[in-house]
Amino acid sequence: MPEILDRIMDAIDFETFLVCNSDEEGRKLMVRLIKEWGFKDVDIVCSQYQGPGSRIRARAYIHRSGDVYGWLELRNEE
Repeated sequence: MPEILDRIMDAIDFETFLVCNSDEEGRKLMVRLIKEWGFKDVDIVCSQYQGPGSRIRARAYIHRSGDVYGWLELRNEE
């Protein structure tokens, strides 16, 4: 059985609200969290600081343009 991550076309988006003191701190925390989960290629898509923290959406790339796509191999196996 192939890995589920091999079935992802390009990326996974994560969104949450982080309690923090600034937009910059929230962004750093989000990137750190996703890297702790094992993803290496992370971008912040949007961030909105308000009140006690930031609403942040981040994208963890499984495949970037031009990569060897795991889902192409799946099509050949099926």
